Amino acid sequence: MRFDRVYYEPGSLEYPLGRALKEKFAELPWNPVETHNNIPELRSMENAAFAHMKRFLIIGTRKTHKYVENHKISDYLVPYTSSGCTAMCLYCYLVCNYNKCAYLRLFVNREQMLERLIRVSLQGEEPHTFEIGSNSDLVLENTITGNLVWTIPEFVRAGRGRLTFPTKFDMVEPLLPLAHGGRVVFRMSVNPADLIRRVELGTAPLDRRIAALNQMCAAGYPCGILIAPIMYTPDWRVQYGRLLEQLADELSGPVKRQLFMELIFMTYSFIHREINRAAFPAAPELYRSDWMVGRGRGKYAYRPAIRAEMEEFLRAGLARLLPEARIVYVS
Repeated sequence: MRFDRVYYEPGSLEYPLGRALKEKFAELPWNPVETHNNIPELRSMENAAFAHMKRFLIIGTRKTHKYVENHKISDYLVPYTSSGCTAMCLYCYLVCNYNKCAYLRLFVNREQMLERLIRVSLQGEEPHTFEIGSNSDLVLENTITGNLVWTIPEFVRAGRGRLTFPTKFDMVEPLLPLAHGGRVVFRMSVNPADLIRRVELGTAPLDRRIAALNQMCAAGYPCGILIAPIMYTPDWRVQYGRLLEQLADELSGPVKRQLFMELIFMTYSFIHREINRAAFPAAPELYRSDWMVGRGRGKYAYRPAIRAEMEEFLRAGLARLLPEARIVYVS
C-alpha cells in the first residue's frame, strides 16, 4: 500500500504503534496536526480531490470510546483502531460521516481500546458479540498495523464473548494460524463482479473474496456473507443471479454448511452525488428519482416496491442455490 503523505498528532508518537509507524513510513513527509478529525488543509480541498486524498495517511489517538447497542449481527458497535479506508466505494456510508475526508485514520492507543473491550466483555451475565469493524476495514488496516493479529489472540485469552468484523479484502493469510477459539466471526461483503469492478473501487475482486472466505472457514472461523449494499440497476436480475450462482459454485462445502447471510440495501446521499460527480465523472450514476425516495437528512433509499421485488428474488435464489444458508437479517 502506497501513501503520499502522513498527517499526525504529535502525541501519537508517545505510543509504541505510533513510533513503529513513524519508522515504517519514514521516507514520507510527516505533517503535524492539532487533531486528526479537523485538518483545515484537507477540509478545504475540492471534491474532485477525493481519490487523491485517499493516498493520505492520518495518525492519531481515538478519544471517543462509546459503545453503541446493535441488535443485528452483534450486540455492540465498538469504536476501534481505525476509521475510513483507502478504497473508494461510490456509496461508502463513511462519506456520510466524514464527507470527502473519509481517508484512512489509524489510532495508536490500541492498548487502551483493547483493555476497555476486554473489561466490558467480562461484565453482565451473558457473553456478547462486539463489532469492531464498523468504522473501517480491519483486514485492510491489518496490512499496515498488524492490529488484528495482535487483537484476536489477546481478546480470546483474556476476554469473553465474540468479536466480528466485515471486509471487502482478501489479505487473510496472517489471520489463519491465530488462536481464535471459534470466537471471531469473519464476514465477507460481496456484490456482483461487475458492480465490484465499477462501483467498489480499490477493493478485492469477487473471486478473491470467495477464496479468502473459504480459507477463513477452513481455519475454523465462523463465517458469514453480507450481500451489501444491494444496488438496483437496469440489469439487476442478471447481475445478482450471476452472483448467487458464483457463490454456489465457488464456496466450499464447510462454508455452505454453516453460512449465514446479511442482506443490506444501499442508502445513498446528496454528499455521495456531489463527490462522485466531481471525482469520478465517468462512474455509474447510482441515484435516480424514479428508483429512490428521501430518507431524511439528504439521504435516499429505494422505493418499497423495488426493495420488496429484489428481496423476494434474493430469498428465492438463496433457497434454491444455497439452501443451508440462514438469512439473519435484512436491512
